[in-house]
Amino acid sequence: MGLQATLRALADPTRREILEALKGGSLSAGEIVGRFDISGAAISRHLSVLKEAGLIRDRRDGKYIFYELNASVLEEIMLWISGFHGDDEKGEN
Repeated sequence: MGLQATLRALADPTRREILEALKGGSLSAGEIVGRFDISGAAISRHLSVLKEAGLIRDRRDGKYIFYELNASVLEEIMLWISGFHGDDEKGEN
């Protein structure tokens, strides 16, 4: 994993939309595909990139695969980004 892979995964708008969809809870691969007007193969690739970056996890239930957010990685990114925010000597942001 790593920061570079995570930022690369977050750079794509479709992958960000997938993450938004997963905020509401886990979804099956079919439910995710149904939300987009692109092929299942393309969504599968996006899911693979998100998984490789550690942003999502999957679990198998019978013949279905369900995906959910891995909030800990998102929290680490937020902490890293928040380290760049600070007041300078003049009190400006």
